[in-house]
Amino acid sequence: MSTKEKRFPLSLSAVVDARQITHKPSQTAVQNVNAVHSLTPSKIKQTHQNAGNVLFTQSVPDGVGMVSDKIRKAMVMRVAQQGVKDEIVLAALDAIPRHLFVDSGLASQAYIDASLPIGHHQTISQPYIVARMTEILRNGRQLQKVLEIGTGCGYQAAVLSLVAKDVYSIERIRALHELAKNNLRPMRIPNIRLHYGDGMLGLPQVAPFDGIILAAAGMEVPPALLEQLAIGGRLIAPVGGRQQVLQLVERVGPREWTSSVLEHCHFVPLHKGVI
Repeated sequence: MSTKEKRFPLSLSAVVDARQITHKPSQTAVQNVNAVHSLTPSKIKQTHQNAGNVLFTQSVPDGVGMVSDKIRKAMVMRVAQQGVKDEIVLAALDAIPRHLFVDSGLASQAYIDASLPIGHHQTISQPYIVARMTEILRNGRQLQKVLEIGTGCGYQAAVLSLVAKDVYSIERIRALHELAKNNLRPMRIPNIRLHYGDGMLGLPQVAPFDGIILAAAGMEVPPALLEQLAIGGRLIAPVGGRQQVLQLVERVGPREWTSSVLEHCHFVPLHKGVI
């Protein structure tokens, strides 16, 4: 059930039941920099190809680059079979070459449905969870301003760039912040803004956000992030310790949020500060 009229932060124990998300059909894709808001899913990939052919022609070991389109489409089909229905999200997943965000030695595993190490005890999330969280965040809406906590290698930010007008992403580990910049730079994606800092503090100077997504699990959603969520906005975060769940928070008033538990998940822990 939905826990209504409760002040935040909510602990995991305060959320006891789950409710399903209703996915609304979408007619148009939200596009980036040029304020183009009428692209169909089939045109999303073309937009990124035109933005920089290096995105799809960079070579990787074992011929992965040459067959990555087919492998990526197979990955998207598996994600759809797992229950992700938003065509805009699936098209974004198809457009972004995941093998360019992992170490070259792991490129051959880039399109399996599993998280992979990216160094510093962090991982790139499995494709299903990236798509699922993006679908929940979007909920059939045209997203304007989105905040991501935990940039990692930059993959989730790249996917978000195709479903939101502006994407802000914070990473607390300097080396990963630089890794994400290096991964994203050749793609020339102009609507992503990377920040090095403590993600638990958010970006109050840019708030409010109509979507906030966390890529690490805490025992509760950081209060600062709840305050930076726009009224009508959605926040999706893993919550818990050894046992984690995806928690959806919706802000319905100046001092009112609702919360729902969606499904089990597994993420690295959320930490404060920078390193």
